[in-house]
Amino acid sequence: MRVNGIIAEYNPFHNGHLYQLKQSKEATGSDYTIVVMSGNFTQRGDVAFCEKHVRTRMALQNGADLVIELPAVYAVSSAWEFAFGGISILNSLGVADTVSFGSECGELEKLTQIAEILLDEPEEYRCILTRCLSEGMSFPAARDLAVGTFLKKSTEEMSEILSNPNNILGLEYLKALKTLHSSMRPYTVRRIESGYHDKTLGETISSATAIRKTLLQENDLTLLQDQMPESALSLLSYSGGEEYTKLNALLSGALYQKLYWEQEQGFTSYLDVSAALSDRIRNRLVDFQDFDSFSLLLKTKEMTLTRIRRSLLHILLNIRARDLPGMQAPKPVPYARVLGFRKDAKPLLSEIKRHTSIPFITKPSDAGEQLDGDALLLFRQDIAISQFYLGLLYQVRGERPLNEYTIPIVIE
Repeated sequence: MRVNGIIAEYNPFHNGHLYQLKQSKEATGSDYTIVVMSGNFTQRGDVAFCEKHVRTRMALQNGADLVIELPAVYAVSSAWEFAFGGISILNSLGVADTVSFGSECGELEKLTQIAEILLDEPEEYRCILTRCLSEGMSFPAARDLAVGTFLKKSTEEMSEILSNPNNILGLEYLKALKTLHSSMRPYTVRRIESGYHDKTLGETISSATAIRKTLLQENDLTLLQDQMPESALSLLSYSGGEEYTKLNALLSGALYQKLYWEQEQGFTSYLDVSAALSDRIRNRLVDFQDFDSFSLLLKTKEMTLTRIRRSLLHILLNIRARDLPGMQAPKPVPYARVLGFRKDAKPLLSEIKRHTSIPFITKPSDAGEQLDGDALLLFRQDIAISQFYLGLLYQVRGERPLNEYTIPIVIE
């Protein structure tokens, strides 16, 4: 049995994701594909466009055999922590032979060389980096020059690689594989047709950003017939854009209340919130209008908008610094919660149960018997975050919230 792993958000699932799944399966000769997927909040510091069980069904209907949830504390953190969390789950299951990721570069050897430099920081690299920083260069520019000099490559080439989102995430996957001494072999699929940040639809493969923008502005699913597999498109609602807008409004209100009640003590206990950011939040709270505009108010040259959004989300979701200790080597995810699987993947499930080194949770209600200590605390935190999302979602829909413990697993 050959098994490939993919770490994703599928927000929502589109033709680019389908292309990666098919290419990965063909190139690795895999019999099964395991997807580790974010839950209801994303790495860019946002609420997911559609609920995680819907996205799970999209994945299972289009090539995935098993979908496991990446806990929110990893899913809404930096690229390193996101990657480390996903790789640690795949590694702990004990059955994955390969792990596949998309990249703009498409050259595994080149990405591997860069990842090793960034992880090991050889002396020559550190000396060049330190000198450049002392001369007033920004960190990204100094890093690009230091990596390029070390590899005897042009700074422009390194900058092109290190500035593209999928390349950046791919480098973190490679670093995580080495940090965990994993035997899983990496494989990369070159991104085609559209860029990560492209805001307009392409011919058949568009960015998730462009697809979400289209749904928000046009609210017309027929515009996406060439962009998404038919089965995935059929799972989207015509009211999805309107629901997403209302969900963000509720999220903004909840964030303001949290910031207002806790402004006296500050926010430095939360993950990724520095003393400087905490002070800016407190000083600018009087100008709060909504999540998006407040994030822009807080932006500085030293801190990206995405990091600020994640930091605000950490405050809102009560994710504290202690929940993800060790920036260089976070703790591996201590369990694997199954969101869904294909019926014909039962041999894969049996193989995992024989080889996994972490609890394999198919029923959330059984987690109390399978977990203890920090693992149980992390699981309960994730349940609470999911329940918070469901509460907002069903306010939007005018329905009674579902119970995260009793939502059935997705079986295709």
